[in-house]
Amino acid sequence: MWLIDLFKKQPQVRTRFAPSPTGFLHIGSLRTVLYVYIFAKQNKGKFVLRIEDTDQSRQIEGAVENLIKSLNWAGLEPDEGIIYNDNGKLVEKGNFGPYTQSHRAKIYQEYAKKLVKEGNAYHCFCSQDRLDNLRQQQQQDKLPTKYDWHCRSLSSQEVEEKLNRGDKYVIRLKVPQSQEIIFYDWVRGEVKFDSKEIDDQVILKSDGLPTYHLASVVDDHQMKISHVIRGEEWLSSTPKHILLYMFLGWNSPEFIHLPLILNKDKTKLSKRQGDVAVEDYINKGYLPEALINFVALLGWNPGTDQEIFSIGELFQIFDLKKVHKSGAIFDHDKLDWINSEYIKAMTLERFGELSKPFIKTKFPKIKNMPLKVLELEKNRVNTLAEVGDNVGFFFADELKYDPKTLIWKKSDQATTIKDLGLLVTELEKYETGDWTSSNLEKNIIKFIADSGLKNGDVLWPMRVALTGEQKSPPPFEVAAILGQDKSLSRIKQAIDLLK
Repeated sequence: MWLIDLFKKQPQVRTRFAPSPTGFLHIGSLRTVLYVYIFAKQNKGKFVLRIEDTDQSRQIEGAVENLIKSLNWAGLEPDEGIIYNDNGKLVEKGNFGPYTQSHRAKIYQEYAKKLVKEGNAYHCFCSQDRLDNLRQQQQQDKLPTKYDWHCRSLSSQEVEEKLNRGDKYVIRLKVPQSQEIIFYDWVRGEVKFDSKEIDDQVILKSDGLPTYHLASVVDDHQMKISHVIRGEEWLSSTPKHILLYMFLGWNSPEFIHLPLILNKDKTKLSKRQGDVAVEDYINKGYLPEALINFVALLGWNPGTDQEIFSIGELFQIFDLKKVHKSGAIFDHDKLDWINSEYIKAMTLERFGELSKPFIKTKFPKIKNMPLKVLELEKNRVNTLAEVGDNVGFFFADELKYDPKTLIWKKSDQATTIKDLGLLVTELEKYETGDWTSSNLEKNIIKFIADSGLKNGDVLWPMRVALTGEQKSPPPFEVAAILGQDKSLSRIKQAIDLLK
């Protein structure tokens, strides 16, 4: 039995986020990097950003730049690793580089050779066709798909001959059999693996680049990473990493494997059921502080009813050891609510500034949306992208709607024309200074009562006449923003449409 004691005293807390440049920043990765970032700050440690790009076939141009921009947008800037400098260029910062794995190939190759030399890894010359056939046969026989050790027993002379002949090869980890590997995980406690269930993993590919397993272990050791915080999908790989640490004679870091983020139907969060990239949420007008607040609660809660947390409050109360084992449900409605709360709490000036890009796409002719309209929107929208969706009627030269929508429930055309006419006569009496939302509401309600009319018969057609919509802000607020002349003009137009 091999027991890995991870309660070792580290000289300094050093955490890392090590994404692959294969796309945009996933919302689950944002949760991971947030926990990494908070833990480092809580312990006066360092947060390192490393790029794991050894799988060259899956790389996407511009992915690194987009990833770092998303992190900066969220306020999660690394202390060390790949960063943007003051001139907007990607540079490396720190004393443990290179921080991009494709620039470290020779380092990994040396350690792979060392593992082979000491009998802890071996050359494998199997063709892809042979491996595909092996996997297919194992699947047909309903057996675990693992390498069958075909090259594990090759003699040193046979290996030498194949190497001299130039045969293509990979290097595999030689997993010892009949051993129990036990390690401690902060979320799951003691975790056990039987080595017979562990495949002889490829650690160095035929192109001379390492797989994730060798590269991450070598990098975490050389970059003095004290705590590895990552998703639970890597839990089954941890025993392989522990073997590498042991074979290379290194202390392993502490491990924290975070639960999956799930859809409401408890399937793994995926693009098929909604947005998964942070950039999608940026484009839809979510605020960084709201998204950070939301993802912090995916798999962790403070044990209180509080749900709105600033990053400063998270620094004070967040505890990695209280992260749940079970998957966390991604609730879009809750995200919308949190985002709306942050919007309501911000100043009108900031709201207007952040809304500008979204307003411009909808109303390119409007330089600045009136403050009164912004104030109306600020308390109604869930995201910045919604700003302007329901207030286009303020800026329309002419409203287009079905005249029948002016008629309230059991009312009729003649009654609606009569009531709107009385309303026009009432509104024409107002002095300029009296045309405010509060005055309009108080006086119109009194006018309706004194005239023996019904609220619905007057206020419903008033709303539709002013907005062209059946759902809108209260008609008093709309009239106050439109102004007396424009409001009267629209009500008179409604009367004409009904006639």
